[in-house]
Amino acid sequence: MTTLQFKNVYVKSENVIVGKLEKEGPLGSYFDDYTCDPYLNQPSFEQAEIEMNRLCVDKCLKKGKAETVDLIYAGDLINQLCTHYLASELKAPFVGLYGACSNSALTIGHAAMAVEHLHMKHVLAFTSSHTQAAERQFRYPNEYGVQKKECSTSTVTASGAVLLSNEFSDLKVTSFTIGSVVDWQFSDVNDMGKAMAPAAYQTIMTHFEDLGRTFDDYDLIVSGDLGKIGYAMLSEMIEKARFQLENKLNDCGIMIYDINHQDVFCGGSGCGCSMAVLLGKLFKDLRSKKMKRILLVATGSLHNVFLTQQKLSIPSVAHAICIERS
Repeated sequence: MTTLQFKNVYVKSENVIVGKLEKEGPLGSYFDDYTCDPYLNQPSFEQAEIEMNRLCVDKCLKKGKAETVDLIYAGDLINQLCTHYLASELKAPFVGLYGACSNSALTIGHAAMAVEHLHMKHVLAFTSSHTQAAERQFRYPNEYGVQKKECSTSTVTASGAVLLSNEFSDLKVTSFTIGSVVDWQFSDVNDMGKAMAPAAYQTIMTHFEDLGRTFDDYDLIVSGDLGKIGYAMLSEMIEKARFQLENKLNDCGIMIYDINHQDVFCGGSGCGCSMAVLLGKLFKDLRSKKMKRILLVATGSLHNVFLTQQKLSIPSVAHAICIERS
């Protein structure tokens, strides 16, 4: 059994900062803050991502009225993590995590374990991505103007932070399903949605089996950032398993952009994608009583850029967290 259940893990506060393109998307009104400056007055895109996290975390902690935290879990897409630089300022025990775009669920899941099993009062989880920083690391710099395939996704510029606590609040984290790495020998790095779909499927099925649940037990199950093509593949796999979706499945990479009118190809990707949709849109839907229980299945493409250049395949993973109204 790879699903951990929690009884006393609550959301104390959260905050989301997004970029200009994300603010202009269909969920723009759900985000706390946004920036039109991709540099955020910094000399590089990587330092801009650090600054974006700094602003996001600071506001999250102020909302939660937490002067100190007991532990921090965070991660991003930059080589060896740019979150380390901010962690040095926060003066708290820190664990850097790398699950690629699955970092949203991965950091929140670990933070929940610390609250429930290590009996910590305040544990912070945050993650981010920046389109210019990530694109030039994993593909080509946007400035090159290299033509992309139609199956590509666009990295979301966003930072999301959430403070978990053992103090009762209106939202709680009730379970964390730790995914296994799935490698089905797919090797097209321009189509990461398709590479990650089998991992999302396996984690959903594992979660159902561990807890004896189906789609009927959720208002919504949302995958991390499969985009249009990966989401279609996941839907087909689930339907072949004889599950009725009934509009209970969606994808953060599709939700965050208007893929018919914004130049984002198949949708959004990146650590900030699912974190922004979860903390911005879905938390508000839970609080407004539109939903009672949701499952975020955050997906991550774990490919190494040098190994894929050596024609190796793309291992992927998906982790799931369940959020409910208290």
